Amino acid sequence: MSSDAKNKPRIGVFKFASCDGCQLSLLDAEDELLAVAGAVEIAYFPEASRAMSKGPYDIGLVEGSITTHQDAQRIQEVRRQCRTLITIGACATAGGIQALRNWKDVDEFIRVVYATPQFISTLKLSTPIAEHVPVDFELRGCPINKHQLLELITATLAGRKPNIPSYSVCIECKRKANVCIAVARGVPCLGPVTQAGCGALCPRYDRGCYGCYGPMESPNTSSMSSQFRILGQADSQIARAFRGFNAWAWQFRKASEECERT
Repeated sequence: MSSDAKNKPRIGVFKFASCDGCQLSLLDAEDELLAVAGAVEIAYFPEASRAMSKGPYDIGLVEGSITTHQDAQRIQEVRRQCRTLITIGACATAGGIQALRNWKDVDEFIRVVYATPQFISTLKLSTPIAEHVPVDFELRGCPINKHQLLELITATLAGRKPNIPSYSVCIECKRKANVCIAVARGVPCLGPVTQAGCGALCPRYDRGCYGCYGPMESPNTSSMSSQFRILGQADSQIARAFRGFNAWAWQFRKASEECERT
């Protein structure tokens, strides 16, 4: 190995319970990824390469939630091996769509789905990485925005704060001159409480925001629930809206549980 390669920051990419979509977002960066690959050593990335070097790593990117006892142990080792640990995507930052199990009887699912349930060993909850180990930065999205990921990697290598927006999807709608579908068409939309990053994709096509990027900074979920009721949504529908890709994010979780209590 050359001296230049030895001096490059080492990156490891790790997967837990997830669909691989956020790792694919990194691979989808194409030309930009080539520039990143030239500046760092991608030492461990099973999704992209058979060459898997051992740690330690300067940056660890983690996709997926913790759903098994084995994963709960493995994330401890990953944390020890990574100087900076970054979680990417809704699964890693908020438990993912699989966190819908957290309100149900997991043992019943196992009995119904699996022919030999005694071989299944799983946790009752699907939880984000930050509930198990310290995390240095959380990158939201289902999937993540590849440009935000590249910005995050670049900022981390440069030792500066990443320029990742914390405002709501509504700002993106205004910048794109989208008509507000909630006001103009009465379509329930989570945009006011959801962090930006998707480019207001769903409202652009007259669909309400599904909350893919999780809660924005200081979301007023109580007001959002009230607005949904004005639009004719029942509490069960409101709870379902908050229980999407980021169901276990505490702001959305609290809002959905409040709807169940009313």
